[in-house]
Amino acid sequence: MASMEGQVALVTGGARGIGLAISTRLAERGVRVAVGYSHGADTAKQFAAAHEGSTIHQGNIGVAAMAAAATDAFGALDILVNNAGITHLPMAMEEVGEEEFDRVFRVNAKSVYLTARHFVPAMKARGRGAILNVASTAGLSPRPRLSWYNASKGWMITATKSMAIELAPAGVRVNAICPVAGETPLLKSFMGEDTPEMRARFLATIPLGRFSTPADMGHAAAFLVSDEASMLTGVALEVDGGRCI
Repeated sequence: MASMEGQVALVTGGARGIGLAISTRLAERGVRVAVGYSHGADTAKQFAAAHEGSTIHQGNIGVAAMAAAATDAFGALDILVNNAGITHLPMAMEEVGEEEFDRVFRVNAKSVYLTARHFVPAMKARGRGAILNVASTAGLSPRPRLSWYNASKGWMITATKSMAIELAPAGVRVNAICPVAGETPLLKSFMGEDTPEMRARFLATIPLGRFSTPADMGHAAAFLVSDEASMLTGVALEVDGGRCI
């Protein structure tokens, strides 16, 4: 794959799990990465120490402050990765509290709106840019008892396509990846409990017979934001071992 030397990216939720894998893969390809995080301070610091030119910014300071810090450090972004995401625990839809519902949509949906407000104008002015949203197979093939998480990821897939069609004339591409359940900090939350029986139930829905890894997502993400994918926009790529077939 071609070098992406000199490009600049912001990865939200970039200090652990899928976000860290995306940050690492982009840095390996020569991208200077600003890692936004609210969890994983130690791994964020390790990442910055290992990849010269990269920076870290605590996500809990708010999107506006994080955007200002990233812009001060690097100038305009070439790549924006909206990876930050959370879930509610598996339960009947009517049992999810309103506060929890609001939290899921604030992180999974409103954050995409906020980063667009802060970064899209500069991308449009430059006539180029790549945005990647980390959605989920849950937005395409929902699992029971995760209704509002599923809905938030379905929102992200629709937002990706809507953003793509609006921003295409400005030279900005917008795509998404849809990971299947994998070895990330959210796995236990999806399952409700991490037991051999519950893992077997989840694995039975994945034709390739294994959980995804953060590295799987890092490779897919790096491709979609690279020039190799210059003809791809509005794609929701299923990185799922065949689950959505």
